[in-house]
Amino acid sequence: MTTQPEAPQLSLATAAARNLATTTKTPPQMQGISSRWLLKILPWVETRGGAYRVNRRLTHTLGDGRVEFVSTGAEVRVIPHELREIPLLRGLEDTAALEALAGRFVQREYAAGDTLATLGAPVEELLLIAHGKVRKAGTGKYDDETSLGLLADGDHTGDQALTPEPGEWQHSLTATTRCTVLALPAAAFREVADAAPELRSYLDAYLAREVPRQNRKGEAEIDLSSGHAGEPTLPGTFVDYELKPREYELSVAQTVLRVHSRVADIYNEPMDQVQEQLRLTIEALRERQEHEMINNREFGLLHNADLQQRIHTRSGPPTPDDLDELISRRRKTQYLLAHPRTIAAIGRGFSERGIYPPETELNGSLVRSWRGIPLLPCNKIPVHEDNTSSVIAMRTGQENQGVVGLHQTGIPDEIEPSLNVRFMGVDDKALISYLVSAYYSAAVLVPDALGILEDVEV
Repeated sequence: MTTQPEAPQLSLATAAARNLATTTKTPPQMQGISSRWLLKILPWVETRGGAYRVNRRLTHTLGDGRVEFVSTGAEVRVIPHELREIPLLRGLEDTAALEALAGRFVQREYAAGDTLATLGAPVEELLLIAHGKVRKAGTGKYDDETSLGLLADGDHTGDQALTPEPGEWQHSLTATTRCTVLALPAAAFREVADAAPELRSYLDAYLAREVPRQNRKGEAEIDLSSGHAGEPTLPGTFVDYELKPREYELSVAQTVLRVHSRVADIYNEPMDQVQEQLRLTIEALRERQEHEMINNREFGLLHNADLQQRIHTRSGPPTPDDLDELISRRRKTQYLLAHPRTIAAIGRGFSERGIYPPETELNGSLVRSWRGIPLLPCNKIPVHEDNTSSVIAMRTGQENQGVVGLHQTGIPDEIEPSLNVRFMGVDDKALISYLVSAYYSAAVLVPDALGILEDVEV
């Protein structure tokens, strides 16, 4: 077999020609940039002095928090001071009594479908849900069973077992998943109380206290009169305020950007090296800002939702019923935020039921919606190791008593609202340094402005 000789080159090759050509380049690309919907939809409030005070009407909080536990292998124990989240024990300072009570809890395991309490049966024990979900069910208007919600990790029920007249269960409790429950029998509680004089005197004072009148939101009642005729004596009243309102201080995300003077001097065409470095650094700061506004334990939305505004899915995967209940918890729900994987799970749930919600337009983009409320992706909402996540529902704006973002504009060397770049000098290694800072926070003006659908299986 003979080989054909290669044809002689008759023109300049492209590889050599490229040596004389100008390369077309893109600006530096960044994969970590997300849609950052939270920063776009929040109304931003000017925060002078670096702090934002939320004044509210006086609210009588009776202790409706969640209880935390520790575990060693399969053994679960309640943390003694966490028992103060039980309304009856909220102000108890006797540490020894709390430890004694914590030691009297009995651990029980329930399978899905097991009954924890029966409607109409005597309340004989306090129940703490350490793990799992428990369905509350009552009797409807026409004697049919009606759902009263779910209890999950950290919730408690049966507080009246600690009182002299505990009465009967007003609902039944059924495990919907495998559950670990700690139970404190009323008899064990009385034994500890009889042996602890401080606990006994505290209980006597608590049960004899005068409970201030309040509305269904827990706020101090405003006395009014309506529907009257003639000239009755009208009630006098005033609106009481919280004496120690919460203040939100601006948080900060910062970094020091360093650029070698040689790079800034002679490698500055066709793109400004310093400007490109700053642009990407600012994008990273804004990503961190949104992450903190979701996850920060002090002001992040996931940690600042009122406990009464936290609900759980009925079964695990998100359903239209779960979203409807989340939306119904507040007036004028404006936005829903969820991780993209959670939105995909919601879509599967809708498709299984043959429901195809229309898209809605928001800021020039078409996004998914439910009941006309935009369902926005937010990859800062965590997906946990057990493949569960959360859905955030909120109302925004000061005029709506909603959720607002906090920032301060007009700061020195500002290049974006509440973000500045300050020149720090050139060191002996010829490195030019810039301090890049972003100042921000978020505030929830009233509790029902923000709600969370928790433990959503994705």
